[in-house]
Amino acid sequence: MQRWAAAVVMLRTPLNNRWASEKWEVKGVLPDLDPAAAPRVLLEDAGRLEVLHPGLQITLQRDEAEGYYMNITSPQPKVFVLWRMDDGIAKPQLLTVSYHEGSRWLDSGENVDGVALPLELLPWMAQFCEAHYKPEPRKKAKYATNKDKGRMGNWRPD
Repeated sequence: MQRWAAAVVMLRTPLNNRWASEKWEVKGVLPDLDPAAAPRVLLEDAGRLEVLHPGLQITLQRDEAEGYYMNITSPQPKVFVLWRMDDGIAKPQLLTVSYHEGSRWLDSGENVDGVALPLELLPWMAQFCEAHYKPEPRKKAKYATNKDKGRMGNWRPD
């Protein structure tokens, strides 16, 4: 297992509608220079709020290598951030760079945002994929033959 220390910037913007007064989203993922630090406000003005949440990690695991490969070979590689509301503030809980894991989080109904992958992660992920990702060999196509009468079998009464 390999790890990369990360910090997440969460952004709150005010909304002008009757169902919600604000919207939270992930603004970005940065290298974490001080993992032991507490969350701190970066910007607060006119209802906008940016909060830096340090102390998170991106972990690469062998069984997710295909998801990492799909991510780094896509046109726009992403970091997927799972976050939850806690006392009116959105707090990031988990990070992944696997398309498969990010999809599972979304399918389970969690709050997940995808943001641009920091460029310094590309070589690290590529090296990991080269060492651990082995694509499955293509399966030879099987066609029905005259001997097995196709998928229906012998359907004519004789």
